[in-house]
Parts: sequence; structure tokens; C-alpha cells
Amino acid sequence: MLFRHLSKSQKTINLGDDMEKRSRIFSCALLAMSLAAGVVRAETISFADAVSTLVQACGTDIKKHCRGVNLADHGVQQCLQQHQAEVSPSCTTTLSEVTNSIQLRLAAQASVTKICSEDAARVCHDVAPGEANLVNCLARATEVVGKKCSQAITDAGWR
Repeated sequence: MLFRHLSKSQKTINLGDDMEKRSRIFSCALLAMSLAAGVVRAETISFADAVSTLVQACGTDIKKHCRGVNLADHGVQQCLQQHQAEVSPSCTTTLSEVTNSIQLRLAAQASVTKICSEDAARVCHDVAPGEANLVNCLARATEVVGKKCSQAITDAGWR
């Protein structure tokens, strides 16, 4: 589960706190509501930018309609959807756009090792085992990896 490392108090939204706490909570919410599969080529948004965007567009709506909602199992997203008639149009639009972009980023991250397998075998053959070590090697090897691999790394937000 994505949130096993969070304490119970970190899993609940309380927008009465400062902006930093809201940003952390929104970041967790984005991870909870984002699932993706397949190979995708599209512009993606960083998690930090997604949090800032959602805080600006949806903070008031979440405070009003979703205070205390558990972050696990898409809680915030479901809450906003349940209150869609009452949620501001800009929040609804922004939530959809940010969710789609994060899904694309996660899909790109999941596809890097497959897309870059030939480049990895050629360039990173001496790297210690582990996906993080492999991705780090590929991200540094900008001049020698193929265009598809390079784009996959960029879309994944690792460069």
C-alpha cells in the first residue's frame, strides 16, 4: 500500500494547517488517485507542480466539502466527484488535468526499463543491480542513449 509509512494523522486532510502540510497531503492524494499502465508519450507534470496547482484551484473546495477525508483509496478524488455540483468548475477541470498528467508520468516511469532495455544493456552493463541504479545510469548517459529512451526518461520526470 502506498501509505503504509504514513501515520494515521498524516492520512487525514485538515486544511486548517499551514500550506506546507497541505502540499504534503495533496502529494499523497495524487499518489493515491493515480494508477496507470502502458507506454505513453505526453507532457507530464511534476508532483510538486501538481500539488501547487491543486492547492490553488481546489483548496477552498476541499476545505469545504472534504475536510477529514482519508487519503487512501482515492478519498479526495471521490469526495470531490461526489460534490461535483458544488465544487468550483476550475477545481473540477484542474483535478482532471492534474490527475491525467500524473497518470501519464507514472505510466512513463513504469515503461522506462522496457523502452530502455537495449540502451541499458549497452551502456549500463556494469551498474549494480536495481532499477534505481539502472535509471540513474540511463539518465546520466544523455549522449549515448536512443531518442525513445531519452524521451521516456524525460516523460518520467527523471531528467
